[in-house]
Amino acid sequence: MNAVITVTGKDSKGIIAKVSTVCTEYGANIVDISQSVLRDYFVMFMIADISELKIKLAEFVDVMDDLAEKNGLKIQTMHEDIFNAMHRI
Repeated sequence: MNAVITVTGKDSKGIIAKVSTVCTEYGANIVDISQSVLRDYFVMFMIADISELKIKLAEFVDVMDDLAEKNGLKIQTMHEDIFNAMHRI
């Protein structure tokens, strides 16, 4: 079971470290990651295995939202099945 996590915002040091630390803390394992800096803007797309998540996915979403708010970012976290359904042609 996977989650799709997207992170966007003004670039600053430590964004990947902060997001990956929260993932590790709650038992999410990052299995794929892509990130880029476009001018002054940071963009990251990651897939995380959440089969060993220590809390419910809804609670993890709230934790990531809190991280986003504290760091001036936009973080969207959703179950892979929902992401795939939203992007099905």
